[in-house]
Amino acid sequence: MISTWFKGIIYFVCCVLLQVLIFNNIYFLRLATPFIYLLFIIKLPLSIPSSFITVISFLIGFTIDLFSNTPGMHAAACTLVGFARSYIVEGLFIGKDLPESGAPSFALFTKWGYFRYLTMLVLIQNVMLFFVESFTLFDPIYLLLRVGGSTILTVLLLFSIEALNFEYIKGEG
Repeated sequence: MISTWFKGIIYFVCCVLLQVLIFNNIYFLRLATPFIYLLFIIKLPLSIPSSFITVISFLIGFTIDLFSNTPGMHAAACTLVGFARSYIVEGLFIGKDLPESGAPSFALFTKWGYFRYLTMLVLIQNVMLFFVESFTLFDPIYLLLRVGGSTILTVLLLFSIEALNFEYIKGEG
């Protein structure tokens, strides 16, 4: 139990450091920024209660806000993702026997199922984040381009990470 908590804390710190030190400085075509820290929320085990996931999601968003000088934007977006996560899992995978202890992955959801799960959570986060950031619909085309670009970039990056992880695990077994 202690080693699981310790691994979770290390994973949290690594996701935050990668986001703050590297990925916050990437602006692809001045539209898209990848949000690697979402991987922490996405990969939380299914056995964790929804309310605790929402609190954990708020904490990682708040931590990103502290280091990025974005008052409450990431915290709000991550809290919404944490809240919506269990409903998305139930909605996408209803009728499937999902183990209580597993974490979302290719092995658990299949590649297509994981892609849908990942895309929905990233889209929710990006819509909330960029809407809160602009707090207006003055330039809706630019807002849609930012949401679309960041969503595509983040989904491709996180899906690639999961694919590499899956191939590594499959190669060991």
